[in-house]
Amino acid sequence: MNNSFIREELAPGVCFSSVRDPKFKHNTITVNLIVPLDRDTASGYALVPALLRKGTRTCPDFTRLEQTLCDLYGASLSADVGRYGEYQILSASITSIDDRFALEGEDISGRSAGLLADMVLDPNLVDGAFPEEDFLLEQQNLIDTIEAEINDKRGYALRKCRDAMCAGTRLAVSKYGTVEDARALTPASAAEHYRRLLDTARVEILFTGCGDPAGARETFRTRFGGLCRHVAALEPQPIVERAEEVKSLEERMEIAQSKLVLGMRPGDVSSRERQDALRLMTALYGGTPFSRLFVNVREKLSLCYYCAARFDPATGILTVDIGVEQANRDQAQKAILDELAAIAAGKFSDEELSSAKLSFANSLKSVGDSLAATESWYLTQILKGRAESPREDLEAVEKISRAQVEQAAAGVTLDTVYFLTSKEGQAHA
Repeated sequence: MNNSFIREELAPGVCFSSVRDPKFKHNTITVNLIVPLDRDTASGYALVPALLRKGTRTCPDFTRLEQTLCDLYGASLSADVGRYGEYQILSASITSIDDRFALEGEDISGRSAGLLADMVLDPNLVDGAFPEEDFLLEQQNLIDTIEAEINDKRGYALRKCRDAMCAGTRLAVSKYGTVEDARALTPASAAEHYRRLLDTARVEILFTGCGDPAGARETFRTRFGGLCRHVAALEPQPIVERAEEVKSLEERMEIAQSKLVLGMRPGDVSSRERQDALRLMTALYGGTPFSRLFVNVREKLSLCYYCAARFDPATGILTVDIGVEQANRDQAQKAILDELAAIAAGKFSDEELSSAKLSFANSLKSVGDSLAATESWYLTQILKGRAESPREDLEAVEKISRAQVEQAAAGVTLDTVYFLTSKEGQAHA
C-alpha cells in the first residue's frame, strides 16, 4: 500500500487528515462529526446526515444539487451514521475525479470541498428548521431502519447480547436511537439537534485519494476557523476485563433457526501486545474458515450452521455466535468453551497459528484496494489514538508468540449467554 498519512489540527476540535495513494483516480473527502452516544440525542443526531444530504442554502433542492454534482464530472455525495464503541459518528462525504482528469483544468477537489463544507455548515434551513417534506421522508426512513433491525436475526442476537453485557452504559445505546424518539422529532427539533451537533462534536476530516489535499484543507480551515464551538470531551469508559458471574437470557420469536451468542470479557488488554494477542487468538479461535470453531464445532461435530468469533477492541467484548438447532444448544455451548480452553492449554499446531497470521496479512493487504477501506482504516486508527499503516499493524501481529496467544485465551471469561429460539411447538428448518 503506497500512501502517506498526514494529520493536523485546523481549529479547536477540528482535525484534517490526508492519505495519498497515486494508484487511485478519484478523491474522497469526508467530514465526521463524533459525539458520545446518548439516549437523549441518538435519534436526533442520526437523522441529521440524511437531512444534510438533501441540499444546501445555495442548492436547496434536488435538481440544483444534482446539477452541481454533474458539473463536477458526476461527483457523488453520501451521508451515513456509524459508531465506534461508545461514540456515534455522523458523516457526510463527497467523491470526485482528481483535477488531473478535468477537461478544462478545473479545480474539482477545491469545488468539491466547498460543496461538502456547504452541506455540513450551511444546510437548507427554512426559518431555522429543516423543510417539512424532506424531514418527514427522512424521519420515516429512520423509523423503518430501526424497525427493520429485527429482520436480521443474527445481527439482532448479537446486539441483544452486547446490550445485556453493557446495560446502563453508552455501549448499550443504538446508533439510530429508538423508534419512539425518532417519532417525537420535528423539523425544528431536528434543526436544533443539528446545531448542537455542530457545536459540540469532535470533527475529523479525511481526504483520501491521489490528489493534492491542500485546497480542501484550506477550505475547511477557513470555514471551521470562524466558528465558536464548545467541543465535548470524548472520555472512553474503562474496559471491563473480567466477568464476575454468567448471565443467561432467552428470547422466543417465530424463527426457524435458533441463534446462540456467548459474550465474553477479554482479560488484561492494557497493552498493545495484549490486544494484538487477543486479536490473533480470536482469528485462531473462530475468525476464519479454518478456525477451530469452524473445523471442529461446525464441520466435525455438525453442531451449528455457522459460527464466528469476533473481538471488538473499541468495546473490549469478544463474542461467539452460532446458528444452531434448539436441541443442540447445550452441546454446542460446551464445545465452544472447550475450544477456548484447548487454545489456552496450547493444544493447537504451529500451522494453525501461521494460518491465522496469514489471514491477517491477507486482510490488511486488501485495505488499500479501495478509497472507502483506506478511509475507514485511518479513521479507526485516529479513534484508537494512533496512526499506524496496515503494514505496521501486520508487523506487530506477526510478532505475537504462541505463549501470548495461550495467555490471551486463558484470560477470557464468559459473561453473558443469549439464546434466541423459536416459540413453543414451532418446527425447525
